Amino acid sequence: MEKPRILMLGAGIMQGPAIRAAQEMGFDVTAADADPNAPCVPEASRFAQVDLKDRNGIEALARSLREDGGLSGIMTAGTDFSATVAWAAQQLNLPGIPYETALNASDKDRMRHCFKKAGLPSPDFVVITKPEWDESLFPPFPLVLKPVDNMGARGCRRVDSKEEFVAAAKDALAFSRSGRAIVEEYMEGPEFSIDALVYQGEITMCGIADRHIFFPPYFIEMGHTMPSSEDPANIRSLLETFAQGVKALGIDNGAAKGDIKLTKRGPMIGEIAARLSGGYMSGWTYPYSSGVMPVRGAIEIAVGRKPSKLAPEWSQTAAERAFISIPGIVSSIVGIENARIMPHVRDVFVNTKAGKNVDFPENNVMKCGNVISVAERREDAVHSAERAARSILIRLEAPNEATEAFLAVSASACEDSQHGAFPPSAFSLDEKLVAALNALEPDRIQASTNTDTSPVLLPFHELCESGLTDYMGRSVNQCLDAVRLLTGFELPIVKSSAPFTDCPVLGWQFWKAFVRGGYQGAVYFLDCFEYLGGNHG
Repeated sequence: MEKPRILMLGAGIMQGPAIRAAQEMGFDVTAADADPNAPCVPEASRFAQVDLKDRNGIEALARSLREDGGLSGIMTAGTDFSATVAWAAQQLNLPGIPYETALNASDKDRMRHCFKKAGLPSPDFVVITKPEWDESLFPPFPLVLKPVDNMGARGCRRVDSKEEFVAAAKDALAFSRSGRAIVEEYMEGPEFSIDALVYQGEITMCGIADRHIFFPPYFIEMGHTMPSSEDPANIRSLLETFAQGVKALGIDNGAAKGDIKLTKRGPMIGEIAARLSGGYMSGWTYPYSSGVMPVRGAIEIAVGRKPSKLAPEWSQTAAERAFISIPGIVSSIVGIENARIMPHVRDVFVNTKAGKNVDFPENNVMKCGNVISVAERREDAVHSAERAARSILIRLEAPNEATEAFLAVSASACEDSQHGAFPPSAFSLDEKLVAALNALEPDRIQASTNTDTSPVLLPFHELCESGLTDYMGRSVNQCLDAVRLLTGFELPIVKSSAPFTDCPVLGWQFWKAFVRGGYQGAVYFLDCFEYLGGNHG
C-alpha cells in the first residue's frame, strides 16, 4: 500500500522539522520551492521547483500529485505563503481554511480591518501606495511603516519625523509584492510570540515566548526565550487577546502564529498569521521546551485529522540567540564547533560563509546565524545561548569599501541622531568617553621598520573600566581577547609609546575602529596593514 502524500510549501531550514515529522508519521513528502538548492530538498521524498507565490502553479502541482497516487493535504511552516496553501487546498477540496481567510491573515491591510471590525486592540493605521507625507491622514508620531505583505521585518521600521518618513516609505513599498505599505501607530512595550493550532474552531495554545528586539529604528529580533517569564496574569490576557484575533480573522482549521505586545493600554495585536512561526520557534524551541511538536499537529490538521499529543511532556527553557556582523565580506568564521559542544547548547545554525557579503541587519533574514540552548533553569539556558553566540567570531576581508564606510563614522556622530547612528557602534560612548577617545595618543604604525615585531597597545582605561558591552554582550576585554585570537598578536597594553621605537604602537586609530566595529573593526584595522602581516594568524 502506498504511503499517503502531503505537499509541503518550502524546503528551507524552517520547513525541515515539518518535512521530517511528516515522514516519521508515514507520509510521502513532496516539497515545493523556487530554489532547487534549498537546504532541505534532499530530505523530501520528491521535489518540485515552483515559485511559492505562483498559486496557480502550486495548484497544478497539487492536482498532478492527486492524479498520480493521491494527495492528503497541503501545508507550510515558517513561510508567508499560507494564502497559496489555502488557494490550492480550496481548489482541490482538501482540508484547510478558505482562501479569503488566508488573505485576512496575510495582508496587513485586511488584517487590521478585521481587528477593527471586531473591536480588538490593534494600532491605528493608514495604507499607502506612494512615499508621500500626509499629516491629515497619519496617526501621530512615532509611527511604524511596513509592507502589507511580507514577513521577517523586511522593510519595517520606526519613524519619528517627517524627514524620516519618505525614505522609510520607499523601503516598505519596495518590499511589498502588491506595492502597498501600512503606516500605523507605534506600540510601546515588550513583544511576545505565540503559536497555536486550531481544529474545527477549537484553539490549542502551543506556547508563548519572550521576543528580544533591538536596534531602532529597525526591529531586529536577537533572540527569543521559551516559555515567557512574564507575569501569569499578563500571559492569560495576552493569550485571550490572541485567541480573539484568531477568531476575528476566521482561522478555524489550521495553524496560527501571533506577535502580541503588552502596552500601557494592555495587550495589542501586532500580527497574526495563518501558519506556524519561523525563527526556530515552532520547529525547535517549542518542542525543546515542552515536548509538544506544533508541526506534527499542523500536519494532522492539514490532512483532516484532529491534532494529537498536544499535552506538555516536560517543562524546560529553550533560548535562541542570534549572532551578527558589521558590513563587509566574510574571510573566515571561528568558533562554530566549539559553540556546538558548550553545555546546554542543542543547535548552531550558520547562515553565512567565507566569501559571502554580510551587513548589519535591517531585518530578521540578515543575521549571520543562531544558537539554541535548552536547560531546566532559565538562567542556564539564557547564559549558554548567549555565551555560545558570542564565541562565534567572524573575520572580514580587508580592504573592503563597505567596511571602510562603516568604520569611517566618528564616535561623536554615533550620538547625534535620535536613535544613534545606524548601523550602531559596537560600544555606545557618552560625551566623556568620546573626549577620552579623542585625547588618546595617535597610532605609530607607519614609522615601524621591523615587520616581525608584534604591535603594542596604548591603554584606553576609561573604556576598559566603563562596564560597556558590545551589541552581543561582550565586554571590552572579551573583545580584545577575540582580536588576539583572530590575529595571533599578543597586544600587550603599555603605559607609553616612548620605549617602543621600533615596534608598531596602536593608539587612537585602533581604538576608534574598536569602538565602532568591536573586535571585527579592530581586526580589520590590523589586517589592512600589510607590514603587520595582512591576514596574520
